[in-house]
Amino acid sequence: MDLLTSHNLTCMLEEIGEYKGSLMLTIINDGWKSHSGTSHLRSITDITIVLFFHGLYNVNICHPPTKAFLWGCKRSQVGATNKLHLMALDGIRMPDGCYADGTWELKMHVTDLHRDVSLRVTGEIHIGGVMLKLVEKLDVKKDWSDHALWWEKKKTWLLKTHWTLDKYGIQADARLLFTPQHKLLRLQLPNMKHMKVKVNFSDRVFKAVSDICKTFNIRHPEELSLLRKPRDPKKKKKKLEEAEEDDLELEGPLLTPGSGSIYSSPGLYSKTMTPTYDSRDGSPLSPTTAWFGDSPLSEGNPSILAVSQPISSPDILVKLYKPQSLLDKAKINQGWLDSSRSLMEQDVKENEVLLLRFKYHSFFDLNPKYDAIRVNQLYEQAKWAILLEEIECTEEEMMMFAALQYHINKLSIMSSDNHMNNSEKEVDEVDAALSDLEITLEGGKTSNTLGDITSIPELADYVKVFKPKKLTLKGYKQYWCTFKDITISCYKSKEESHGTPAHQMNLRGCEVTPDVNISGQKFNIKLLIPVADGMNEIWLRCDTEKQYAHWMAACRLASKGKTMADSSYNLEVQNILSFLKMQHMNPDPQFIEPITTDINPECLVSPRYLKKYKNKQISARILEAHQNVAQMSLIEAKMRFIQAWQSLPEFGITHFLARFQGVKREELIGITYNRLIRMDASTGDAIKTWRFSNMKQWNVNWEIKMVTVEFADEPSLSFVCAEVDCKVVHEFIGGYIFLSTRAKDQNESLDEEMFYKLTSGWV
Repeated sequence: MDLLTSHNLTCMLEEIGEYKGSLMLTIINDGWKSHSGTSHLRSITDITIVLFFHGLYNVNICHPPTKAFLWGCKRSQVGATNKLHLMALDGIRMPDGCYADGTWELKMHVTDLHRDVSLRVTGEIHIGGVMLKLVEKLDVKKDWSDHALWWEKKKTWLLKTHWTLDKYGIQADARLLFTPQHKLLRLQLPNMKHMKVKVNFSDRVFKAVSDICKTFNIRHPEELSLLRKPRDPKKKKKKLEEAEEDDLELEGPLLTPGSGSIYSSPGLYSKTMTPTYDSRDGSPLSPTTAWFGDSPLSEGNPSILAVSQPISSPDILVKLYKPQSLLDKAKINQGWLDSSRSLMEQDVKENEVLLLRFKYHSFFDLNPKYDAIRVNQLYEQAKWAILLEEIECTEEEMMMFAALQYHINKLSIMSSDNHMNNSEKEVDEVDAALSDLEITLEGGKTSNTLGDITSIPELADYVKVFKPKKLTLKGYKQYWCTFKDITISCYKSKEESHGTPAHQMNLRGCEVTPDVNISGQKFNIKLLIPVADGMNEIWLRCDTEKQYAHWMAACRLASKGKTMADSSYNLEVQNILSFLKMQHMNPDPQFIEPITTDINPECLVSPRYLKKYKNKQISARILEAHQNVAQMSLIEAKMRFIQAWQSLPEFGITHFLARFQGVKREELIGITYNRLIRMDASTGDAIKTWRFSNMKQWNVNWEIKMVTVEFADEPSLSFVCAEVDCKVVHEFIGGYIFLSTRAKDQNESLDEEMFYKLTSGWV
């Protein structure tokens, strides 16, 4: 076809097309032009056609035919023909944004360069190819290996580089970010100090926390997680931001997980582990550079992690948020991040402040030889929880905690001075090995006799018992009580103990709460025993500390279904006795050191007691209580502080606001390492308890956000979470179940997939 005529063109258009439109045709052939009206167009062969629709479409046809260019046809219409030469249609775009050759523009933003880039792509191109084309187009010499594509609209990382755009469902309306996966995060550690850390924003939070803990040399990262900073509703937003800016001046060096060789200690217990810290004061056994390897921590000040630093000013306590009620505590727990999703997926921004905290209060294999940083951060979290009144304690307990703090502060300063001089300690190897074995076995000092291992120990003594009823005072009645297995039997006298008991209590699954006042010689045990319609309240009153320690230890074990034959019974008794001993006040004033200026009671006790007593009175009581702990080593004092924290009635209870099935008012659901507790929202009293050991399964209805827990021999429990995603509650239950599977003979890494199966659910 050498010549192109109006007749030929009209015939060709009618032959090849079903596309109708009012066309203004300009046919250029040696200067000849003509016009055509209605035409049909579907494909083009052997002729160069550029369609320009008049108003919407207008068509130019050029001759002689060399290449075909098409403007205006839909991608599906162009792709339908087998005769279309796609390569010949390069550069021609249609009204819907697609090009005639089947390509379309993908808009991307390169965050490092603050630059928008468009690429011509097809749905068949894979993600790796897109990134390659983008880097080639940018033509900037840079290491792009850490960069990945982030889909803003769907909040998804495009990490499967072999997947195509079509498989991901990405179309021309998508906007992608080409951004680094590792971004800066400001972490507030449990000691309230801030550190700048580069974290992988594309990793799941569980993995990101593991990397952070390896950098900080903290074993068992599964116990920690990230929490959003709680907002104080009383403070205005502007003032809150100013306070945050001031607080962030305490930042340490910039750290990148994986940047050094600090990964020396495995996540779980290992018989081949090399001691890293002195088991007496928690200091590194080797110089700082060897301790931290090539990590940037060796260039900074490692004391921010392993050594406790005294609170410099009471103003810090005033600025920090203090929960005023159980409902406030429940609101704090709304901020836990989802461990099975990445930081970017949860709208965490670069440079945002997140709190690194021990989320699960189940501390496995806490060994001072390997865990100086872990022990110190645990101590710090416990200290701040007490000072900010996040956990309740009695006045005597507060003075004991203050005395331990004072002692730890003094020893920390001395320890830092000693290690600045690189002083070496000479310890007999055999004695050190025996001492380490004693600590590792967590058995304390062993008794000289093993006793009869075939019999289960029993308790039998006169104990005062009280069953509260409405409108009655606490009238204790004395009984001869025997404690066998997990059951307490009460008899009117010792002589009747071979007959039928007046009362009998099975303590499996019960709640055990201490009610002790050392100065008032009050040693009470509050028992909430589960029954079909709730909980029965029983009070036991002991006469002496020793009697209280044995009965309290037996009650705690029985609540878990264990008897006094359990190896932990004697250790529990010793812990209770030492806890009570630390609360004793020294009656002899000559042994009490004079009040010095280095005691600052405003930084050692909670605001409640500062309002109740004068500073001089508090200082005197702290020094009096200090005599009970003055001989402790630094690491022992921290361990005692942690043990005392664990002994508090409210320890380890994470509160959430919930509405139980069949009940209109909102109540609290408390989750601990071994049970669920239904609680009164105003008083915090336990209404009903369910043990994990009795649980068959739990499910979540993601549509109505309801958690249902089924038990072996009890009715199922159903509740809807209020003001918090039920995913958070689901993760706490699954997380504690996961932690209960840990064992000391494990040398392998954590089973991350099992954690995700138990905690992630199907959202």
